[in-house]
Amino acid sequence: MKLKYFSAPYLVWMVIFIVVPLLMIVYFAFTTDDGTLTIKYISDVGQYANIFVRSIWLSLIATAVCLVIAYPVAFILSRMDKHKQGTMLMIVMLPMWMNFLLRTYAWMTILGNNGIINHILNLVGLDSVKLINTSGAVVLGMVYNYLPFMILPLYSVMEKIDKSLFEASADLGCNSVSTLIRVVIPLSAPGITSGITMVFVPAISTFIISRMLGGGSNLLIGDLIEMQFLGNAYNPHLGASISLVLMVIILVIMTVMNQFDPDEQVLM
Repeated sequence: MKLKYFSAPYLVWMVIFIVVPLLMIVYFAFTTDDGTLTIKYISDVGQYANIFVRSIWLSLIATAVCLVIAYPVAFILSRMDKHKQGTMLMIVMLPMWMNFLLRTYAWMTILGNNGIINHILNLVGLDSVKLINTSGAVVLGMVYNYLPFMILPLYSVMEKIDKSLFEASADLGCNSVSTLIRVVIPLSAPGITSGITMVFVPAISTFIISRMLGGGSNLLIGDLIEMQFLGNAYNPHLGASISLVLMVIILVIMTVMNQFDPDEQVLM
């Protein structure tokens, strides 16, 4: 009984800051200004299908790039000596200690038309290239800001893999590639699933990165929602409808990802 009392503050917190906002989103999505039930705003979301597709596509690219970069990094970290792992993990986490906006502003300075990269190109006699306000800049911003969220879950899983398994794999005639495919990847599957979820979810809903690095030509779902609540096109009902559709999309993707998690399959 005492445990219930200890959990009471958390339950109150959940109700106030999670359940109530979700109910408000559902209410605004299916009502008009006078409180009449309607599905008009839900149906209006379809006209922004191209923005949804662009957001999902760029988020998938950023997630894939993070996985390709983070996997070898996490593996190398997991095989290091214990006294070195702490230092390397601190280096991985170091950018996250800086404000999110400042990190993105730094990339604006690097990728700008008069930025560092173009300045170097001009010094060696090459023409400037358009780097800022492109889809590539948005993906780069996502990868830079969310890469630690892919490295950490992969590292936490790989660090628990018994080193004797690598020796056993070699004794059974497996080379490095076979060991990677048959031992490391299957055992690190939970970390892959967690990392993909932790990167994809914030990437698909971001609006700061797309606004600062993508310009107006790379509008994403997060920008669209922000415009409905804070922009000139103020329409909280449409904004709530878009948010609700986005939540459904994320829930579907997370459900699909959980099918590849061995722990989830055991629980099922």
